[in-house]
Amino acid sequence: MPSYARKIALRAPFQHSFALTALLSAALLATPLFTAHAQTTEASAARKAETVEQRIASLHTQLKITPDEEADWTGVAQAMRENAAKMEKLSAEKKANPSETMTAVEDLKTYEEFTHAHYDGLKNLIASFETLYTAMPDQQKHLADQVFHSFGHEGPHTRG
Repeated sequence: MPSYARKIALRAPFQHSFALTALLSAALLATPLFTAHAQTTEASAARKAETVEQRIASLHTQLKITPDEEADWTGVAQAMRENAAKMEKLSAEKKANPSETMTAVEDLKTYEEFTHAHYDGLKNLIASFETLYTAMPDQQKHLADQVFHSFGHEGPHTRG
């Protein structure tokens, strides 16, 4: 196998994992991990909540959630909301401390805190989604697989 083809073949499983992680993570990252200069206002909080609600609605539509699946979907949507709220709270706490006065070590520790919150939220979201996915008929599972596989691959700025 030519080296380029081998490189692509070796990357394929990682791209799928990246896409899956990216889609599930979308709920966690209603805002960037840390924006030192962003203003914390009720209006920006409302926009962030709206973004999470938009993501929930979009995923609900893409996955073609049926009335019978609503109970399981409610768990997924709640996990997405909780994760976004936790990240927003952590972000607000960090914004209270100006980044200009942070040492490099403190900055790395802040990143670590966001990474832990992201990881914990992702575990919670996966558990909720797994319950929903397991109950889906095969055709809908295939649709979900396609939705997750294609997430992050559309447009000119995709990872290759």
